[in-house]
This record gives sequence, structure tokens and C-alpha cells, in this order.
Amino acid sequence: MPATDATLLANIDARTKLAGSNKMEILLFSLGTRETVGINVFKVREVSQTPAITKTPNMPFGVEGVLSLRGNIIPIIALARFIGANDPGKKYETMIVTEFNKSTQAFLVDSVDRIIRVDWDKVRSPDNMMGSSASAAGDGSANGMNLITAITELEDGKLVSILDVEQILASVIGEPRLPELPTAQLEADQYVFFVDDSVVARKEITGVLEKMRIKFQQASNGREAWERLQALANRHQGDGAPLHDNLKTILVDAEMPEMDGYVLTRLIKSDHRFNGIPVVMHSSLSSNANRAMGSSVGVDAYVAKFDPAVLAETLIPFLQR
Repeated sequence: MPATDATLLANIDARTKLAGSNKMEILLFSLGTRETVGINVFKVREVSQTPAITKTPNMPFGVEGVLSLRGNIIPIIALARFIGANDPGKKYETMIVTEFNKSTQAFLVDSVDRIIRVDWDKVRSPDNMMGSSASAAGDGSANGMNLITAITELEDGKLVSILDVEQILASVIGEPRLPELPTAQLEADQYVFFVDDSVVARKEITGVLEKMRIKFQQASNGREAWERLQALANRHQGDGAPLHDNLKTILVDAEMPEMDGYVLTRLIKSDHRFNGIPVVMHSSLSSNANRAMGSSVGVDAYVAKFDPAVLAETLIPFLQR
């Protein structure tokens, strides 16, 4: 392994300052195939050699076992199995410990390369790359395609596929069952707008809003969201009616291709046409640093993924304004 967590993951405070600059840092790694894969550094807790793994019965697909990490039992997930590139006889000597969605787990990888810094506007959704995502799927299967949330390009022209680790985690532990949720008393022409680049996150948010009987519009990345929000604002401006009469809340993810949620929030808050419309940041990055960054760009609330009841409880006061 070229570097350990002590080298790769130093200066966390400095990385936190990237939030809101429309830049991200990606930890590059290999799963033993020709493709280069990446994960947002904000999700990475540490990188280390793989210790002894304890096998347990009836493990979900992709889980190799568990281990004790600083007193906590965490699952060990073989990423290669999810993209159809797993070699049953291969030993993965490196693991990436991740922390997101209020969960800690380790991903087995072949090797870790380095950390790169890229502009979010250079990070594209897979459907904008004309099928480039098929390369990271190994066999181009639908399963592999669904696990790629974004793609970016290195200086040498090599593509990096950024995995949708939320989708992987959901397939391992299952999607949460929706509890009883309060219903919102909205007018027929009132709605919520939300944006998230993760397929599983959009499905979860949709489930919550539908159960709350809230109409919604959505987007899959920050730039698309801003373009759609501007179109809504232009239309209402032409009608002479304030947008906040209809658009009651905007729900944004923090990390998204093409424009992150911090920059999107700053744009919304600086445009008078969105006055009176609260912005709620809904993110798998739940650290105090990320919450503080959200506050600095003007978000009205910050909700960690994914707790349907907390999300509903957060939205209700804003919807009833």
C-alpha cells in the first residue's frame, strides 16, 4: 500500500475548508481490476492493513465478516463483489474504514493510491458521460451501473468512478422501514423541491414525502437543481406571484456532482426570488464541521441521513409557515 491513514488522511481541518468551495477530495483505490475507483475523503475515517476478520453465520451478500475496531464491532464489506469483479481466492490486504449515514463499516480493497482534489463541476453524473460508467461495472451489468454516483477524469485522461456507497450500504443492511409520519397540510399547488445524487437517497426521500402527502419536484445533481430552481423562479416572477407561496422548502444534499450543496445553498440564499423559502441540508456527512459549514452558507436546518422520522419532524415546521 503506497500510504497509510497517517499520511493519506492528515489535515482533516484543512479538508473541511473545501466545503463550500465547490471542490472535493477523492481517495483513489483499486479493486484489483483495471479501473480506478474513488470515494469522497469526507466519508473516510482511516485506511489500514486488513486485520483478522471474524466470520459469522448468515452474513448478508458482500459482507466478509466483522472485526472489533476500538471497541466497536463493524462489518467488513468486499466492494469487488458488488461490481462483479470479486476473486473468491483473493486476499484483500487493505481496508478503508468509512463513516456516513451514522454508520461505521470497512471496505476491503486491493490497494490505495492517493488523494486528488477536483472541482465539483468536473465531476459528472454517469448519464452525462455517455456510458463511461460501464467500465467500472466490470461486466457493464445493471448492478454495477447502479453503484456509480459520479465520474471524473484525471489529468492523464483516465476515468475515476465514484461509488454510491449509500447504495452499497443499503443493499447490505436493507432500506429502513418507514414509520408512521405526520402529514403536511399543504395547498394543492404547494410542494417541496429536493436534490440528491444517490439513487437510494432519492428513493428514501420520495418515500417520506409521499407518506407525508407532500408533492415534490426533484433533481439528481446541484447544477441541475439550480437550473430547475431558476426556471421556477423565472416563471413565478413572470406571473407576479412570490415563489414561496408555492415552493415551501428546498432539501439539498451536501456532496453532489457538478455543484455541491454548499454552493447551491449560497446561490439560493443570495437570490431574492427565494426569500422566505427555507433550505434544509440532508447529508450522510453528519460531523460538526459539516454542520458548521452548512450554517455558514445559510442552511436553515441540517439533518443527517437517514432517519425518516427526524426528516419529517424537521420539515413540518417549515411547511406550516
